[in-house]
Amino acid sequence: MAGLIKREDIDEVRQRTDIKEVVDGYVTLKGAGLGTFKGLCPFHDERSPSFTVRPQVGRYHCFGCGEDGDAISFVQKMDHSSFHEAVEKLAARIGYELRYEDGGTGPNREEVGKRQRLLDAHKIADEFFRAQLLTAGAAEGRNFLHGRGFDRTAAEQFGVGYAPQGWDSLLKHLRGRGFTDAELKLTGMFSEGNRGIYDRFRGRLIWPIRDIAGDTIGFGARKLYEDDQGPKYLNTPETVLYKKSQVLYGIDLAKRNIAKDRQLVVVEGYTDVMACHLAGVGTAVATCGTAFGTDHIKIARRLLSDDGTGGEVIFTFDGDAAGQKAALRAFEEDQRFVAQTYVAVEPTGADPCDLRQLKGDAAVRDLIGTRRPLFEFAIRASLKRHNLDTVEGRVAALRESAPVVAQIRDSGIRPAYVRELAGWLGMPIEEVSRAVGLAAKRAASAAAGTAGTAGTAGAPGAGQGTTPGQAGQPAAAPPSDAPISFMRPDPRDPIAAMERQALEVVIQNPAVLGGEAALSGGAWERFEACHFVTPAYSAVHTAVRAAGLAHAGDPVAWVEGIRQEVPEPLQGLVSELAVVPLPASTPEALQRYCRDILARLFELQITRVKADKMGQLQRLDASAQPEEFQRLNRELMQLEMQRRALRMDS
Repeated sequence: MAGLIKREDIDEVRQRTDIKEVVDGYVTLKGAGLGTFKGLCPFHDERSPSFTVRPQVGRYHCFGCGEDGDAISFVQKMDHSSFHEAVEKLAARIGYELRYEDGGTGPNREEVGKRQRLLDAHKIADEFFRAQLLTAGAAEGRNFLHGRGFDRTAAEQFGVGYAPQGWDSLLKHLRGRGFTDAELKLTGMFSEGNRGIYDRFRGRLIWPIRDIAGDTIGFGARKLYEDDQGPKYLNTPETVLYKKSQVLYGIDLAKRNIAKDRQLVVVEGYTDVMACHLAGVGTAVATCGTAFGTDHIKIARRLLSDDGTGGEVIFTFDGDAAGQKAALRAFEEDQRFVAQTYVAVEPTGADPCDLRQLKGDAAVRDLIGTRRPLFEFAIRASLKRHNLDTVEGRVAALRESAPVVAQIRDSGIRPAYVRELAGWLGMPIEEVSRAVGLAAKRAASAAAGTAGTAGTAGAPGAGQGTTPGQAGQPAAAPPSDAPISFMRPDPRDPIAAMERQALEVVIQNPAVLGGEAALSGGAWERFEACHFVTPAYSAVHTAVRAAGLAHAGDPVAWVEGIRQEVPEPLQGLVSELAVVPLPASTPEALQRYCRDILARLFELQITRVKADKMGQLQRLDASAQPEEFQRLNRELMQLEMQRRALRMDS
């Protein structure tokens, strides 16, 4: 059974992983100072690099958008995987065997081996098909691509290939690479007859279907020859790797754009995906022989960060009856999204591939740009089914369309569509408004009934003024231990600037607090005794003290330990302090800078304490309290000696 990964193994993976090598797979990094690298942020658009990686502490931070984390969180965000999956992927990368809590296990080693063999077979088949597209026998396939506006560069970009017309071309190739027939049967790339297995795809144009991580898990094949008795499109059947209800063609190419632009465009075919991407719509994907369903929505929501703060899903459908049916089927799933859903239908019925051929790239972009809300499309579609020239037809149309309007989530838009519907029907606004209100009450009543029989399943979602399991009740007040809000320190404040520089030094170079690199006179004890006045930096200072020097020799564990000690709103600040480049170009210069900054911090602390004691001394009656007067003078002299020693030491 599956189990939680042991904490010490997670820490070991985090410590052993070179974050620069991981990030390099996605971002071009360049040196930006001693031990620091910069590149363009993969999480937002920018022209000047602000995405900073510091391998020594195992963290990244973007000074533009604030994204931060370690190698594990980076893989999670880039591959849109779970924490568990990211740790397992990184562990496999470094060859580390994970252990699991409570006798649980991770992926079965034998099953992992089988899965990897299937992935290897698909990778080799992918390369084989692509190579075949360049052969003389693939002329028909190249003609097909050319006829739809795709040149060789486009074919290579999307990995398009060709399956030879023979019965065993791929079979021989994979057998020659050491795969057994038993393994090949599991791939879905072969059919089986009386004489054994043979190629499933023959004489067809081939598109590799990849998962979100970019691994090829199946193929889509388009018929090219009249004597081919098979269907126009033939896909890989269900296999261990390929589940069509969970696959979106083009997701590997579109995932970054989807996450960055908060937009997902759903088209109908492989060539439509190609046309969209080549035209500049890099958020396009397609389902593989099935309707856009619940599992696809889960993928989309994860990519879009579908949390109600924006985002849009745009469906493109042919203008024919089948296309309209598909759009209405999509509308049935609309309520599963928090993002706004739209539909883009070209008036002539042209799909994105045809549109690009006929009118160019700009026409494809315009199609997406002129999208309409999906509920508007659904309303108009329902009206078309009725004769609006008769009273009976208008009443029937109102009964059908009112529940659609009632489903509109935006309370500001809903009244506007009540007015629009009244105009389309030629009926009084009051009558339409009553019908919509009644439909909303019926829907709420039905939802309440569901909630009553299914626990919290029917409870309203976030942002609706209720908490799960308490439908209809006011939202609870925030708990007394709710996260504290910290204002970002003013960089113009010299005290805040001094405190920040000190924390940068300590977090990035803890050796300056202990060991040979430390200042003399108990640097750690002095740092512990310091009083930070800036609230955010004071909290980080407290966290450093709580973390202690136990992990100071392991920079990755040291930074992670501090992050775990600060309030959650400040964890990003710790990452920022850990990666900001320090003004030094050599190790020697870095040591001098760190010692100088700490010396200034300690001198500032001494100055504060001296000021306090001078105030006490001035308020004191020396004749009445001679011993106290002498004690304060001795302490002031000791503080001055410490201050001078710091200057000499630095």
